[in-house]
Amino acid sequence: MAKVTRDDVARLAGTSTAVVSYVINNGPRPVAPATRERVLAAIKQLGYRPDRVAQAMASRRTDLIGMIVPDARQPFFAEMAHAVEQAAAERGKMVLVGNSDYRDEREVHYLRAFLGMRVSGLILVSQGPSERAAAEIEAWDARVVLLHERPEAIDDVAVVTDDVGGAQLATRHLLEHGHPYVACLGGTEETPSVGDPVADHVEGWRRAMHESGRSTEGRLFQAPYNRYDAYQVALGLLAGPDRPPAIFCATDDQAFGVLRAARELRIDVPGELAVAGFDDVKEAGLTDPPLTTVYSDRPAMARAAVDLVLDDALRVTGSRRERLKQFPSALVVRRSCGCGEPSASA
Repeated sequence: MAKVTRDDVARLAGTSTAVVSYVINNGPRPVAPATRERVLAAIKQLGYRPDRVAQAMASRRTDLIGMIVPDARQPFFAEMAHAVEQAAAERGKMVLVGNSDYRDEREVHYLRAFLGMRVSGLILVSQGPSERAAAEIEAWDARVVLLHERPEAIDDVAVVTDDVGGAQLATRHLLEHGHPYVACLGGTEETPSVGDPVADHVEGWRRAMHESGRSTEGRLFQAPYNRYDAYQVALGLLAGPDRPPAIFCATDDQAFGVLRAARELRIDVPGELAVAGFDDVKEAGLTDPPLTTVYSDRPAMARAAVDLVLDDALRVTGSRRERLKQFPSALVVRRSCGCGEPSASA
């Protein structure tokens, strides 16, 4: 059987091959609804399958979006990647995901691989790209949107949440329960990079503590972002003589490690220890007790990132601040802080 071509579809539908192309690619020109229906009916009747490889070679673009995350095993990044995939599917695109494992060389590897595939654009969730990564992006003249983090090395459009404000909300809430102070489980670096969300969470904690007249001296503790290593840090912290009355964790995954350590040490949460996190991953509502945390609107952020990476008209120019799209945070109150019925406050 001869291969069905775009010319065959055009003849059956009574249109030009250009119109068939517009229907298949959803543009770049509009097609009247009745004509679109004729083309789609002809495609179905003939069993036509577009040659995506040929299309990519002709346009030098594919229907793919590249996405690089630090670690897709962590719930926050898994949920963010899923949200991006859903938003991309609505635009007729597919997503390729690569894990940098918090390593510069892995990030550069995926940058080169995805850009070499002629992806339509790249969404980068980075721990702070190196100068090598920034140079790679500039060399390819790539469409890049920074998501979740806005490192200094890349001066491109970014989609983030209000990390500082959200951390302030959580810390203030813990202090309102009457605790003399709130400790903070931050990241692993003593001097984190500018634009690092965890650094902003720590900054929000500091601001809330200082606003209330509390000192932060000796109350910030370094911990990896994942629950397993954070659990080990929490065991030492909670078993020590200066156990804090409340802990704000820079990520929910860290908070899960703290809750596990407290349970193992028979420390009642929230009776003897109040805990709050940041991200509001789905698992946060299923912990024992359910975790008070800060919500970031990942579906809206993902849609914004996909729109920005695909649409030149939306890629605003101007100052670094003007190229920043920031979504508000909201406090989600559950029982780990000492409250009863769950609720949310902006």
